[in-house]
Amino acid sequence: MTEEAFAEQVERHRYELRVHCYRMLGSFDDAEDLVQETFLRAWRRRAEFEGRSSFRAWLYRIATNACIDQTRRPQRVLPYQLEPASFPAAPLPARDDLPWLQPFPDVLLNPAEEPDAVVVRRETIELAFLVAIQQLPARQRAVLIFRDVLGWSAKETAEATELSVAAVNSALQRARPVLREHLPARRTDWAPAADPSAAEKALLSKYMDAWERADPAAIGALMHEDVRLTMPPYPFWFSGRAAAHRVMAANLEPDGNSNRGHWQFIPIGVNRQPALAAYLRAPGDIVYRPFGVDVFRIEDHLIAEMTAFELTDFSPLNLPNQLPAEYSVGS
Repeated sequence: MTEEAFAEQVERHRYELRVHCYRMLGSFDDAEDLVQETFLRAWRRRAEFEGRSSFRAWLYRIATNACIDQTRRPQRVLPYQLEPASFPAAPLPARDDLPWLQPFPDVLLNPAEEPDAVVVRRETIELAFLVAIQQLPARQRAVLIFRDVLGWSAKETAEATELSVAAVNSALQRARPVLREHLPARRTDWAPAADPSAAEKALLSKYMDAWERADPAAIGALMHEDVRLTMPPYPFWFSGRAAAHRVMAANLEPDGNSNRGHWQFIPIGVNRQPALAAYLRAPGDIVYRPFGVDVFRIEDHLIAEMTAFELTDFSPLNLPNQLPAEYSVGS
C-alpha cells in the first residue's frame, strides 16, 4: 500500500479516534497529538496488520496503547477536585503547572461531510463524564469506553486492550461503581441525552440578556441554590447562589476592580453541552477579543454548574478571533 493510499484510509477515522483519545486523556490538545502518533505508529507497523480484525479496530488498539502510555502523566482535573470551595479576598494566580481538563468543540464531533460518522452521545462526552472517568486506571478506563460507550463486545475489547475476556469483564465490574460514585448527584442515571434543548437555549438567552443589563440578581435567579462555578486555570472555585451573585456583581459593577470591560457572547456547543464563547472588549480597545468558553450543566431548568475555561484561540470552534466594536448577537 502506498503512503498516499494508507493516509487516505486512516484519515477516515480521524474524528472518532480524536474523541476516543480525548475520553482517555481529558485533553483536547493531547488528543490531537495522540491521533497523529497513532497514524505514525500504524504506518510503521502496517506490515503487522493481518486482517484478523477490522482496520478500524486495529487503529483503536494502537490509539489505546498510545493513550495508556500517556496516562502515566497526572490525570486531568478541575478546581473543585483540588481544594474546598472558597471566596478569596484577593484573586489567586493562574496555575499553568496543573493538568487542567480541556473542553471539546462540538463542531469537531460529527462533521457534516461524514454522514456515516458514529454519533457521539452527550452523556459520554459531557464534562461530568470526563471528570468521573479520569478517576479510573488507564486500562479500566479503556475497557469502560469500549464496552459501555462504543458498545464493543468483550472479545473485541480484549483484543483492543490486550487483556483476556475474563480480565475485561472484571475490569468493567470494578469501573462502573467508581464512575457512578464520581458523577454529580443529579447525573447518576445515564439516560440518553440529546444536543442542547430549546429550553436550555432559552435559559442561555436569559443569561446573556441579564449579563447585558448588568443584573447579577437576574443571573443568580437562573441558578440552582447549590450551583458550582469553576474557572480553570485558576485553582479556586465557588459554591452556591450567594457566591455566584457576588462574583457576577463584582464583574458587572461599572467602576469595580473586577470589571474588565464590555462582553459579547456567542452561543456554541461544547462537549454536547450548552456553552457560550465569551469575547471581551477591554477599556481603550477597538475590538472584542476571545477570552474564554463558559460550559453549562443545566438540571431541572436551572444552571447547576458553569465551567469557565480561559481560552484565547477560538479557531477550533470555527469562530473569529476578534469581533468589531459594534458587534451584537444576531448581526
